[in-house]
Amino acid sequence: MIERDRYPAGVPCWVDTRQPDPKSAVAFYGGLFGWEFEDSPGYRIARLQGHDVAGVGAPPEGPAPVVAWSTYVAVTSADDAARRARDAGGRVLAEPFDIPEMGRMAVLADPGGAVLSVWEARGHIGAAMVNEPGSLNFNGLATRDVEGAKAFYGAVFGWETLDLDGALMWTLPGYGDFLERRNPGLRARLTEMEVAGAFADVVATIEPIGDDRPDDAPRWTVTFAVEDADAVAAKAYELGARIEVPPFDAPWVRMTVITDPQGATFTATKFVPENRDVAAGAESAATAA
Repeated sequence: MIERDRYPAGVPCWVDTRQPDPKSAVAFYGGLFGWEFEDSPGYRIARLQGHDVAGVGAPPEGPAPVVAWSTYVAVTSADDAARRARDAGGRVLAEPFDIPEMGRMAVLADPGGAVLSVWEARGHIGAAMVNEPGSLNFNGLATRDVEGAKAFYGAVFGWETLDLDGALMWTLPGYGDFLERRNPGLRARLTEMEVAGAFADVVATIEPIGDDRPDDAPRWTVTFAVEDADAVAAKAYELGARIEVPPFDAPWVRMTVITDPQGATFTATKFVPENRDVAAGAESAATAA
């Protein structure tokens, strides 16, 4: 079990989805991932093995937003992060505000239009378990302007980039040291797997949107770890979801892309070391969803 009790500033720390019918969303994800939810009429926190893993809530008042999974990035100050985002050419969609006893947050949009939130933790640090089946595994930015994104996220979070055999990744310098202290031997295991040592600093992926996908909007994406991608796709379909991309093999993983019954899309991934040499081109099917 991979537990978390804190996140360094600049690391994605939480995901949630706001849906028109939260009760139905709770039933779907409870049935799919085995999540248990606290009994709350508003925002419900999903738990797995007693650990917070995600949130499900009703949409805010106003025009109906696009139903999606949202990414939150840990910061030391939501106010400072909002200021940096504005200075770097982004927009502040929701000015910093407090969530009593939990934290302070703001909702931002990068210059390309991709929306994410920042989280200044107080009582709630974010996901208390990650990278285990049914929990958050990865976050990614789909963007039409990679160079513009590099400038923006570098200014806001201090992120740099890594090109790993053609796959672009966001890195946070020093994050690997944090993980190594908590999980001694991590770098050695990466070396044994013949993965670049800099991978330990990776905090998210970058998915360039090509001109051949004119209808794709820039966005942040969410990936959950699963024990069996094929079984999860079958279960999701049974529960009323749409399978955007059927399970397929990609480098290091077997994955599928699913849209839940109310329209939020996510990726489900099983780590498969034997797939390390699978052709990277297969990933294009997932990023197109």
